[in-house]
Formats: sequence, structure tokens, C-alpha cells
Amino acid sequence: MPFARFMALALYHPEHGYYERDRDPVGRAGDFYTSVSVGSLFGELLAWRFAGWLESTRAESVELIEAGAHDGKLAADILGWLRAERPALAERLRYTIIEPSARRQRKQAERLSGVGNRVRWRHDLPTGGAGGAAVIFSNELLDAFPVHRVGWDAPAKCWFEWGVEMSGSGLGWTRLALAESMVSQVPRSLAAGTDWGDAELAALLDALPDGFTLELNLAAEAWWSRAAQALSQGWLVTLDYGFAAGEVVRPERTQGTLRAYRGHTVSEALLASPGAQDLTAHVNFPALQAAGEAAGLRTIELCRQEQFLTRITAELPCAWTPERTRQLRTLVHPAHLGRAFRVLVQARNGAPPGGPNGPAVPGAMTAPR
Repeated sequence: MPFARFMALALYHPEHGYYERDRDPVGRAGDFYTSVSVGSLFGELLAWRFAGWLESTRAESVELIEAGAHDGKLAADILGWLRAERPALAERLRYTIIEPSARRQRKQAERLSGVGNRVRWRHDLPTGGAGGAAVIFSNELLDAFPVHRVGWDAPAKCWFEWGVEMSGSGLGWTRLALAESMVSQVPRSLAAGTDWGDAELAALLDALPDGFTLELNLAAEAWWSRAAQALSQGWLVTLDYGFAAGEVVRPERTQGTLRAYRGHTVSEALLASPGAQDLTAHVNFPALQAAGEAAGLRTIELCRQEQFLTRITAELPCAWTPERTRQLRTLVHPAHLGRAFRVLVQARNGAPPGGPNGPAVPGAMTAPR
């Protein structure tokens, strides 16, 4: 089977998938850390920015839509800050969680049992454009979408797809013909966000070693397009780790960015212990940006997480205790979560780029390398 199918089963199978296990994968006792697990500051910073955006509109109804809410902690942090600091907005706000898993919905509902009836759940994004103003956002969601793993056959001058097969010694890799519908997707992914033409792409392919591998996250791009179409007015935001323009191909990444995480240990053994380890790949942010713009959104900014959060801290009125300072350092320091993580913000239909507590950021900004 194609690796994308294997990854979907390994992560999301309703009985045996990694994200369907009872054990929490996040935190000290889990397999990895996230910005949410650092502490409540991350949610408070997002709440401040989202509140400014929504309050800057004249919409009668306002909504926060979180996709991939994991255990509900980020929702709890955001709603807790809004109730304390923006009670009028919190009173009229709807908070929607997009969650296809019934088990995770139950976990989230347990966490959020104290926030009243403002939270509702959906299995998928709304269609046709939600009324009022909304912020649709996700944190470390798209990196876990199943990806196609594509390799370069240098002698044949063509791309192939990496598949997974069962052999006598267990699971192994096999080469599959690349579907005709995907052939044009590879150069589009390589050149996303650049001005590369046919000559530059041809020169790049001539330099690639045999077996050079990269990922196509077509599912993430399709999801981003659907999310864009779900907005009648508002903002589409994601925070994740991934590429800026021209970074898909790098000499140190001849086997792509797919990694497995287990017990805070990173591994390239992607086929080992299906369902018992996390699988993740870098997000192609320029490809997402192009998908959003094709769906009618305008890009507000594409920047590093350290830049996005540091701007908010300059505005957020709070007591900077040693604990808050420690959390901020982890979120923005290049050695921790600041440099690898990026933020993409796009908007539709007159939604201003900044509210009364947020500066406008003109045009699309390309993240510095």
C-alpha cells in the first residue's frame, strides 16, 4: 500500500491507531512536548490576539473554531483567559472543536466540563461559509496528516512513490509507480513560494541523488482549502513546524522529514511498531499559502513562532512571573520551539489584519531562513 495509507492506519485506525490509545502522548510521561504542554501562557497569548481580531469586527456572531484540540487543554486555556479578561466577548462567543474521533471528543468534554455550554463539537469543517466572524485555527495538526512519500529515480529521470509491503521479516519498503494525478504535484511542491521556472526545476532534478525522498502533504492542502471555504469573514491560522519557500530540498534531508517519536526519542524507523509511535512530517507552508489564496484568502503573515508570539507579549498586560518568563523562553527560544515552528495567518472579506490590540502586518511576509 502507499505509505500515506499506512500512516493513516498507524495514526488513526479506530481501534489500533496511535491517537486512539488511552495513553496521553504529550508531556513528560508521553512521547513529545507541544507548545500547549509548556503551560497556559501559549493559550493566553493566542486568546489575546484572537480577541483583538474578533472585537475589531462588527459581526453579530463570533466564533473560535479549533481543529485538532487533542485533550482540550488549549481550549481550556483560551476560554479561561477570555472569561477573566474579555467577559463580554466570552459571553457571546461560540467555541467549536473539529474532532472526528468520538473517544477524543469524550476526553475533551471531560476537560471542558466547567466552561458551560459554549463549546460544541463537529466531526468536520462547516461547509458553505459560516455566518458571522470566525477564527479557524490549529496547533500541530497538519504535520500529522498522512503524507505521500515520493522518491527520485535518477537513472530513469522520474519520480516514484514509496509503498509499504509485508515480507518474511516484517514490514518493508517497496517502489510503486507514481499515480498520473500526482506527477504534476511534485514540481508544484518543490517550487511553492519561489519564482522557479522549468529551467531551475530541471537543474535541480539533475543535481538530485538517486533515491532522494520528499513528502507530499496533499491532505493538508485539501484541508486548508476546505477551511478557507468555510470562512465567510475571519481568519485562518495554523502553528506548526515546516518549510519556508525553497526549503523542501536540502542536502541534509535526502530522506525527507518524516520521523517517528516515542518516549521523547526521535527515530527514522517509520515502519516499526505501527500504532505505538507518532509519525510526523514538516508542513510545506508556501503550498498552504497558495491553497488559501486560490480559495480567495489574502495572506496576512507567514513568520516564525518566535516573531508571532513576541509581538503579542509586547502588548499583553500581565505580571511576568518567573514561571511565565520560563514558559515564554521555551516558546520563542530558537533552541526550543521558536525557530522550527512557523505561523501562517490568512483572512477573508474585510477582516482586518490586527485588532485594537494587534498591529497590522502589511502584505505576505516570507519567514527568514
